[in-house]
Amino acid sequence: MGNKKKRGGLEPELKEAATGENHESQNELSLANGDSSSCDNKKKKKRKRDQLNDDAPIEVPTVSVAVPGSIIDNTQSLELATRLAGQIARAVTIFRIDEVVVFDNKSSSDNYSRSSAANRSNRSDENESGAAFLVRLLQYLETPQYLRKALFSMHSSLRFVGMLPPLDAPHHLRKHEWAPFREGVTLKENAPNSVGTLVDVGLNKHVVVDQVLDPGVRVTVAMGTNRNLDADSPRQVVPPSKPKESGMYWGYKVRYAPNISSVFKNCSYKGGYDHLIGTSEHGDIVNSSDLTLPTFRSMLGYALYYWVIASVDCFWWTCWFGREH
Repeated sequence: MGNKKKRGGLEPELKEAATGENHESQNELSLANGDSSSCDNKKKKKRKRDQLNDDAPIEVPTVSVAVPGSIIDNTQSLELATRLAGQIARAVTIFRIDEVVVFDNKSSSDNYSRSSAANRSNRSDENESGAAFLVRLLQYLETPQYLRKALFSMHSSLRFVGMLPPLDAPHHLRKHEWAPFREGVTLKENAPNSVGTLVDVGLNKHVVVDQVLDPGVRVTVAMGTNRNLDADSPRQVVPPSKPKESGMYWGYKVRYAPNISSVFKNCSYKGGYDHLIGTSEHGDIVNSSDLTLPTFRSMLGYALYYWVIASVDCFWWTCWFGREH
């Protein structure tokens, strides 16, 4: 009997101890659940940050070159001027230059407007300055062949461009070639059964983009992986810098500068050029192996030669040094 009472007296204590252990295990379980939920929240936040970083544009270092328009003025004929412009365009493409700045060393005006540029570009080759001629030829040669007829009207300065070999740049794609991006021009025709714009991208059929754009505008189209041109899903218009962010060279842009000072003042890149390389016949002779380039965001190489042969040689050297170092 005494033993039974003793066991009965211990039962409440055992129950309390068991209850305490259950509470502790529940607390530990809740703490563990809290830790796992906090870890999940941290992972979700990290994924969101990674997505934002992926969507943010990638800053790709750019290399620009400046060349005087007077090298065209020194040529003896329109045919030789066209060949010289073709050599410059080929050098720019081979060395993956991002921007060509053509400065007019015969112009004294610091203020340059788009209207004056348009008036200058509409002149005939007899009255057109060397800088305006070079700008026109460089823009024409950079444009893919299937877009030139839609984007360029007939002009006497383009009389001999047919004798130049094609640049065969990465964005000069043929009909049978497929790439993640293609250059195109918007058309007047309405997109069938969809809200968007028809774009000629140089394929057998036009594609539809997801934006309503004016006709005659050059655009960069993300083609994706679906090669079915009959699909109703529209393609996407992307900035011209998007292919370069993917590691592809996507041509160069041309900028006109009325004088040498506007080459630096009117930089088209945010923050301006942070590294400059200048070459001149009056400069010091330095071996390229002795020169090192720091990390740069936008580099500009410019030549202060005004003779034809010297300018071309210096131009090739500037392109090579900017990309190979």
